Amino acid sequence: MSASSDSAKPALQNTLKQAATLPADNTAAPNRLPYLSNLASDVANSWLLPDGVVDVLFEDAHKQEVLRHQLIQQLISHGYQLVNPPMIEFTESLLSGASEDLKRQTFKIIDQLTGRLMGIRADITPQILRIDAHHGGDGIARYCYAGDVIHTLPSGLFGSRTPLQLGAEIFGCESIAADIELIDVLFSMLNSLEMSAALHIDLGHVAIFKRLAELAVLSESDTEQLMQLYANKNLPELKQVCQALPLGNDFYTLARFGHDIANLLGRLSGNAQQDTQIVTAIDELQRLKAHLQVQWQCAVSIDVTELSGYHYHTGIVFNGYINSETQPLVRGGRFDGMKSNQLATNQPRQATGFSMDVSRLLAHTQLDAPVIVLVDYDAFKDLDSEQLQLLLQQVASLRQQGYRVTMPLTAKDMPVGMTHRLSLVDNQWQLQAV
Repeated sequence: MSASSDSAKPALQNTLKQAATLPADNTAAPNRLPYLSNLASDVANSWLLPDGVVDVLFEDAHKQEVLRHQLIQQLISHGYQLVNPPMIEFTESLLSGASEDLKRQTFKIIDQLTGRLMGIRADITPQILRIDAHHGGDGIARYCYAGDVIHTLPSGLFGSRTPLQLGAEIFGCESIAADIELIDVLFSMLNSLEMSAALHIDLGHVAIFKRLAELAVLSESDTEQLMQLYANKNLPELKQVCQALPLGNDFYTLARFGHDIANLLGRLSGNAQQDTQIVTAIDELQRLKAHLQVQWQCAVSIDVTELSGYHYHTGIVFNGYINSETQPLVRGGRFDGMKSNQLATNQPRQATGFSMDVSRLLAHTQLDAPVIVLVDYDAFKDLDSEQLQLLLQQVASLRQQGYRVTMPLTAKDMPVGMTHRLSLVDNQWQLQAV
């Protein structure tokens, strides 16, 4: 959606008035430049923001900053180290191993110093991979972050192209214990906000499909076709396509019964039932679902054909939804990190993490109603220096308590939403409700 700045309206209105006084017919005023007749529309368009880019103003901006601070403090208290990567990087590092979707979402620019291609980050996780490769060592490392990202296209209808992304990652642990910890941290964070909406978790596991594709020796084109059919939930065509594929019944079974994780393994072929990787993946899904239901009383659904991050994720994946929203608030899952410079092995570093758009929380959280105080202008404008110092001390004390105190510059200077006035009564400054 497009938006314009409220603060620009007076200047814009004056310009429009000036433009309206110009002659409509440029031939009647040959001494005027020909483009001035279009000045009004040109100026109006210059104040528009691109689709998917909006101003976050006033109370929403305050709420967003409070949410960012509270959530990051929660992550830090759980042992996650805060990092703040730059907005731009050379594409060689920023998009190393990135999916095609991420590459399309990334704005590219030319570095005027070197002539090399740079990208404006569309996701912070690839930057965390680079940081871990240099600083993570060979042990378990935890990172958290919060920062703006920029997308070339909005995600979904009316989606933002400038989300405030906040997330957490664990590197160096291949056990499901890391995924469970991240789930626990996520719910601890959201519960601390006293959100007015519950979170629904949708679980998946890309390793099941990946392993079946390996066992069936599927071509890349067959793999992509199956993924498209899964995404479209096109069961009739999927059934027809699977008849011509090795282990085709197993691929159809994933779509037909992939939500019933307790009975899925029994419906697969004998080869799949005996495969260690598939058995382990199904067991991980069952354990994580049980943990969510018991520990957090969370509504959980399972879809093993959720493969939107197939080329990036390697194991468990999850999406968190609020109420009936179609776009997830939280996305997370397993992926491979980079090889650390300090590691002798050639194996990639195991990692798991999640990220969210903090702005999506604004509609589901509330701040305490602010106390907005105005100092009585007539009472303080003629104070001597000693009396003024006493007033300033009281103002500072109120601000430390969280009150918003305005010292007016003129008699007409008044904050929006004022709730109290600091007035001089019997030589004492008193806070009075208005």
